[in-house]
Amino acid sequence: MREIDVALVEEAIRSLFLRACREVGPDVLACLRRAHEREESPFGREALRQILENDRIAAERGMPLCQDTGMAVVFLDVGQDVHFTGGDVGEAIDRGVYRAYRDGCFRASVLDPITRENTRDNTPAVVHTRIVPGDRVTLTAAPKGFGSENMSRLFMLTPSQGVQGVMEAVVETVRLAGGNPCPPVVVGVGVGGTAERAMELAKRSLLRDCGEPSQDEALARMERELLRRINALGIGPQGLGGRVTALAVHILKEPTHIAGLPVAVNMQCHAARHASAVL
Repeated sequence: MREIDVALVEEAIRSLFLRACREVGPDVLACLRRAHEREESPFGREALRQILENDRIAAERGMPLCQDTGMAVVFLDVGQDVHFTGGDVGEAIDRGVYRAYRDGCFRASVLDPITRENTRDNTPAVVHTRIVPGDRVTLTAAPKGFGSENMSRLFMLTPSQGVQGVMEAVVETVRLAGGNPCPPVVVGVGVGGTAERAMELAKRSLLRDCGEPSQDEALARMERELLRRINALGIGPQGLGGRVTALAVHILKEPTHIAGLPVAVNMQCHAARHASAVL
């Protein structure tokens, strides 16, 4: 049994959110640069140029990529041979989030859904925990802005709607979203499980390197076809028209019930922010 003090978790969370809110990964930058090269619309090209300039300045000056520094979403993979010491790991995560948003002067955007009273420190975090083999802990910070989150949808399709129904649901979600999620977007899709599991799969799929195809060839074909259909919509960068509405489509699937076909679509803006560490 390996012991890990929760103070290490707190410090890792602080560092990850500071980095994620200030810097997009090299995979996303590569996707944005390719998009800028192939975009034919002059308005779309200019929007992409400004996005790339914004990302450069944010990284150089240690400033947030966007004023919406998001809700703090944490993916926590805990090795089954790990024992946390020194306190409550959930509280340590929230302390790390609080410190990151305080130290980075990031906007506090979290509040009570009914009274609308702000928690003032961007906590609590939304934590997705998995128990995995081994004696390590993998932490991924994924701040999620709500311009894109608000455009996400869940479909409880019937089995007879099949793959075509899945494809239509995804494309329709992007079409209805238009310019609201700050395209070019990364489209996360979860298929299967239950309603809440499909939504988690969709969000988890966004952690894959931008544009990296699924290892499942059938899903990879769906990703390519969906990307083609979405970019044919003509929404374009920032909704100004053009060929590049989406940078990538990522799909994850799990088995589901014989009577159902859950499909979740989680939209992610061009600031596809996430950072990971292993303890």
